[in-house]
Amino acid sequence: MAENREVILADFQACTGIDDVGEAILHLDETNWDLLAAINRVMPEDSQQLPSEMGPDIEMIEEIPRNPEIIDIINISNDPSPLRADLPEIIRPGTSRPRSNTSKIIFHIHYMDTVFDIELSDSHSVANLKHSIRGEVGVSPSQQQLNGWKKEPQSDCTVLETLDLPSEVTLHLRVVPEIGESASDVVKASDRLALEYILNIRDEAHNRTYKLKFPGTRTVLEVKTDVFTLIDIPVRNQHWTGWPSKLKNDETMLAQSGITYPEHDLTVGKLPNKENKKVYVDLIDSDSSPEEFEDASESFDVEDDIFIENVQSMKIQHLMPDNVEDETIGTLHFAEQFQKRYGPAHPEFFAGTFEEAIKESCLRPAKERKLLAVYLHHDNSVLANVFCTHLLGFETVLQLLSANFVVWGWDFTYQSNKQMFLSAINRTLGSVAAMTVRNIDVDTLPVLMIIMRSRSNTEVFALVHGNVGVNELLTNLIQAVDVFQEQRRADIGVEEERQARERVKHEQDMAYQESLATDRAKEEAKQMQEMMEKQEKERVENERVADEARREAHRQAVESSLPPEPQQEAGDGITKIRVRLPEGKFLERRFQTDTPLQTLLNFLIVEGYPTDEYKVISSWPRRDLTSMDTKLTLLELKLYPQETVILEER
Repeated sequence: MAENREVILADFQACTGIDDVGEAILHLDETNWDLLAAINRVMPEDSQQLPSEMGPDIEMIEEIPRNPEIIDIINISNDPSPLRADLPEIIRPGTSRPRSNTSKIIFHIHYMDTVFDIELSDSHSVANLKHSIRGEVGVSPSQQQLNGWKKEPQSDCTVLETLDLPSEVTLHLRVVPEIGESASDVVKASDRLALEYILNIRDEAHNRTYKLKFPGTRTVLEVKTDVFTLIDIPVRNQHWTGWPSKLKNDETMLAQSGITYPEHDLTVGKLPNKENKKVYVDLIDSDSSPEEFEDASESFDVEDDIFIENVQSMKIQHLMPDNVEDETIGTLHFAEQFQKRYGPAHPEFFAGTFEEAIKESCLRPAKERKLLAVYLHHDNSVLANVFCTHLLGFETVLQLLSANFVVWGWDFTYQSNKQMFLSAINRTLGSVAAMTVRNIDVDTLPVLMIIMRSRSNTEVFALVHGNVGVNELLTNLIQAVDVFQEQRRADIGVEEERQARERVKHEQDMAYQESLATDRAKEEAKQMQEMMEKQEKERVENERVADEARREAHRQAVESSLPPEPQQEAGDGITKIRVRLPEGKFLERRFQTDTPLQTLLNFLIVEGYPTDEYKVISSWPRRDLTSMDTKLTLLELKLYPQETVILEER
């Protein structure tokens, strides 16, 4: 059972991209280790959620008409297959296209003598179809080969509506081995991801060999980045040999790259410097125009891209130093150097961490909320000078940014700072936003990334690349502000309704608390009264018990002093006293005639009739004997030879 759970855990992490084992186990526990249910729980289809609720196909934003420079709507698959190699083509500037009305397509999938149906919207991609197939048969999308297309899709990112499909399509599924696998030995994806690979890397620049161990989930790019810390050669300047020939995308995981297990030999060196490729660029020449840069790009004898490998600048101090450890210090340094380089006409950059910038702009109450504009800079871009001086310094742009945006800046020149920002955006906005930034092509920097709070989600709304003009930039900013203002009005209405409900609830709570306090006071008074009555009863009872104890002690003392009753045959000198009790009964006792009255009274005390509570009355003549001298004898009182006395309560 434990081994089976390890397999399920590995499959779940591979499907969802959740690296935190604790979080993955939590999701699986909540679905009783049902893999498909856990994946659907974490990754619901057709939804735009925060990273903790991210579905397998995440629609970045609601599409609106925009200029070609703004990133198009993309559906990003969470599957870790080489499909991701096509993503940069999707998000390049100028590739947006309008979305048509969607319709449903039913796919009849034939696989191993069985047929199962999958229904998808034609706005989905082939990757979505493969992900749904994986949920049915458990075959990784990278191992699926679908035959029977009317028009063969160019890649897994191909949108279904572009294939001119009928409402029902019949396809045949064939499982093929991934890179480095034989048809007879297809290793399960979860097993490969759980393996650790040993890379024997030969450093030609320093004549050293490193033996490094990496998990199967580590990407080729991450390996190259880690090696950079050892050999001090940036990734873009690294020259590698030994990777499988079919490996085309550095975002591929080692488990899917086709390298040999458990060890694989690689060689890394530095790309040779091209002769006569050095150019001199003044990064603070604010008088340069876009046309001059266009002319320069044609006449420069450099590589095909617009980034210059060997730039010898008159101003070599970057906007941010290498390996910034504190985001706030980095943003302060960025703002200071930006003003020194590009002059006073610039946006007011927010000083603080990226998370603090999100809180200051997007997470405030709806009435105080603003958009967040993140400016991503790269010193090696010839577009940076024009963008910062002519666009970000344009008066109308500055007014628009000041009124509606919080502006936060970061420098991507050093790879260490780029990785720090990727970690920050992944932590605050999730892996989808981090992937959007990671897939920005270097040759389109600088970039102005617009982040908006929409329907309780904070997400990337648009990317404005550095190759736009002032009019395009203003159009994009105004468009973002219009969408933001409309959404904010709706949010304000929702917040006001919620506040009204909270006020009513608060008033009800206050009334309830007051009623509760009144009831509590009454209950306390009642308890106090009951306690006082109880104490009084206890006092009376204690007094009664004490009095009874006192009476009993007195009775016992009197009883001990009482002389014995004389016998009948004692002869003369004996009198017989009969006492009539209040309840009608009688007591009789013989006494010596010379016995004092006190002895008769003591006899009655012993029998339970104390003198202070009862009177002794003689019948004739009627006398209250208890009021007479108790030393008188019975003979003197004429209670002889017998007499009946009456006992009365006082």
